[in-house]
Amino acid sequence: MADFNMQNYLLKLFPKISQKQLTQFDIFSRVFIQWNEKVNLVSRKDIDSLFVKHILHSLSITKVVDFPIGTNIIDVGTGGGFPGIPLAIFFPDSKFDLVDSIGKKIVAVKDIVSEIGLRNVNAFKARAEVLPPKYDFVVSRAVTAFPDFVDLTKNLFVSRHDNILRGTYYLKGGDFESELVGFKNYKLFEIKKMFDMDFFLTKKIIFLPNY
Repeated sequence: MADFNMQNYLLKLFPKISQKQLTQFDIFSRVFIQWNEKVNLVSRKDIDSLFVKHILHSLSITKVVDFPIGTNIIDVGTGGGFPGIPLAIFFPDSKFDLVDSIGKKIVAVKDIVSEIGLRNVNAFKARAEVLPPKYDFVVSRAVTAFPDFVDLTKNLFVSRHDNILRGTYYLKGGDFESELVGFKNYKLFEIKKMFDMDFFLTKKIIFLPNY
């Protein structure tokens, strides 16, 4: 798409986005592509679809939740920084921890975050199951089957008495109905209703509240 302008597209989909955020997304895209030549953060055949398949897919979460100011969010299995970096740009008043077990990806993510100038992001190598319970929200892009992911991250949530509905926002595609058996309080959001693109036809967001 030689004539594609990411800033114009973002403005169309998110009219309240600021010029600073638009610039940050441009920097993100440029630096990410440079890093992807050195470290396989995403499939190289997907790099021409970086905006739709990775940035916009991550931003679909913003259509179903407005993270309150000061909340702590963890992106488990962040890989190349998805969905954490796009969400951190979109929610500058929330704090994001981006974790992955692959060190070279975290090195890339740290540099990308630095180049963008994000001060609300901390990226580090870790396994989620050993981290302390300090988070209000967990986000991720289908790193494993949903029941396994819930079991892996169930101890990450902080316990506070307020009106924030904490929980997990999990990006998932394809047929995964069997993975939801046993869960009663989840909600499913169809991304195709947010963005009219073929890529999102089978893509959904699972929200599982943490009561």
